[in-house]
Amino acid sequence: MRQFFSKLFSNPTLSDFSILKTDMHSHLLPGLDDGVPTMDEALEMVEALGRLGYQRLITTPHVMAERYPNTTGTIREQTRAVQEAVKKSGIPVAVFGAAEYFMDDYFGELLQRNDLLPLDTQGHVLVELSFLHPPLALQQYLFDMQARGLKPVLAHPERYVYYHTKLEEFQALKNAGCRFQVNILSITGHYGPDVQQAAQLLLKNKMVDYLGTDAHRMRHAVTLKAALRSGHLEKPLKKFAYSNPLLTPNT
Repeated sequence: MRQFFSKLFSNPTLSDFSILKTDMHSHLLPGLDDGVPTMDEALEMVEALGRLGYQRLITTPHVMAERYPNTTGTIREQTRAVQEAVKKSGIPVAVFGAAEYFMDDYFGELLQRNDLLPLDTQGHVLVELSFLHPPLALQQYLFDMQARGLKPVLAHPERYVYYHTKLEEFQALKNAGCRFQVNILSITGHYGPDVQQAAQLLLKNKMVDYLGTDAHRMRHAVTLKAALRSGHLEKPLKKFAYSNPLLTPNT
């Protein structure tokens, strides 16, 4: 399997993701969520993303009370295991661990206990919303995070259908101090035309702070490779080559 994907990514390309340097949204810790199930596939993914130009990966397993009850301890433990395996395999990519927090009552409890794993040394924390509706306490969560010196980064805002075409709703979140991370594949139509249009709306209005892969499995790496060849990513990547703020991951 690894030999096949090594061959697939070996052809030189005119463009890659090296200008972004860091991917800050992925699911590469084996068995913790709906991402890679095994260490072997985790290594395949790290190697594939490295071949796509990424130098650093901040991997972010889901934290959901009932479905994925991951803790700071389990995430750190599994991150160390992946780091050791990557080093042993000689893959020249640095891997760091954080989390993608589902904003619900359990998130509120973690926030009150100061038990969150930021993406970086600046206190950016990746959060996500329900795909059905935003939490009633969303504004309070955003306020409380910032009161604790944390910087909320909303994962894939373009995928929440209740915000589609509602520029004023996006602006309200920005005004509340929320940063936006758009999935790269959203720009190419991978999640459908409505999501693509929402991503383009955010890009057009200069509301996007970060681009992330949200990679779960090898098929995402293959799709990212194809997206580079499509030409849809040329303008966004050039924009972020100059304006994308760099993350300094936690060690």
